[in-house]
Amino acid sequence: MSIRNYTDLVAWQKAMLLAESVYRATKDMPREELYGLTSQMRRAAVSIPSNIAEGQGRRTDGEFLHMLSISHGSVRELETQIALANRLRFMSDDDHRIVLDQCREVGRLLNGLMNSIAGCR
Repeated sequence: MSIRNYTDLVAWQKAMLLAESVYRATKDMPREELYGLTSQMRRAAVSIPSNIAEGQGRRTDGEFLHMLSISHGSVRELETQIALANRLRFMSDDDHRIVLDQCREVGRLLNGLMNSIAGCR
């Protein structure tokens, strides 16, 4: 699969929007969570587009697939953290719904991209 730049990938673009949303949704979480759940959610969100970019910069499709798989795992990690934040009432219902919907969209895009690359091998 020939991609000129990771910034051209819709999955990366949507993952960047997801990371922005997570930062906005976590800005009002309890201060005592700054180094706990808030930090974990932000790191997971940032790792999604970061791993897409890193994978696209690797030499082989196999390496790219591996990094996309890591990104997909980070989506699932973030979904779990979002669910916990909502259960603890650290996140509004609107933020919960918006960010979870974005996670699902990025997950679908990653699946599609992985299937596309695997089909090219």
